[in-house]
Amino acid sequence: MAVAAAATVGAAAVDANSAWYRGLATPRWQPPRWAFGAVWPLLHATTAWSAGRAWSQAGERERTELVVALTVNLSLRTAWSWAFFAARSPRASLVSTLLLDASNLHLIRTTARSDRRAAAALLPYAAWCLFATALNARIARHNPRP
Repeated sequence: MAVAAAATVGAAAVDANSAWYRGLATPRWQPPRWAFGAVWPLLHATTAWSAGRAWSQAGERERTELVVALTVNLSLRTAWSWAFFAARSPRASLVSTLLLDASNLHLIRTTARSDRRAAAALLPYAAWCLFATALNARIARHNPRP
């Protein structure tokens, strides 16, 4: 439920058809717009599955740590969408995605304490976010502030 809520709140900020977004200088290696819509639902589903599996294996203390780690992670994931699309700030969103990358590592480590398989399922999410960080950094570098 928390993953779906974060995805919904984050998606509310996204407008990949806006003139601002279409006008950004982007690298040739940026995936087509449809790829983001195809990848993110899978990553959301994997995150939810991982959280549920780790939760079911965790003790009371580990559950608290998992909830905190997941809440921070989902908040940062949502914040990126708002910083990039709603605030139209590639630089602010770069800070957000760097924090998200650190949060992903923490979430994976926290999840691994309860269930290594659940933690391994988060690796594609972390890898996609690292790719997104590189993409965001390139966009921030090649699009001066208004």
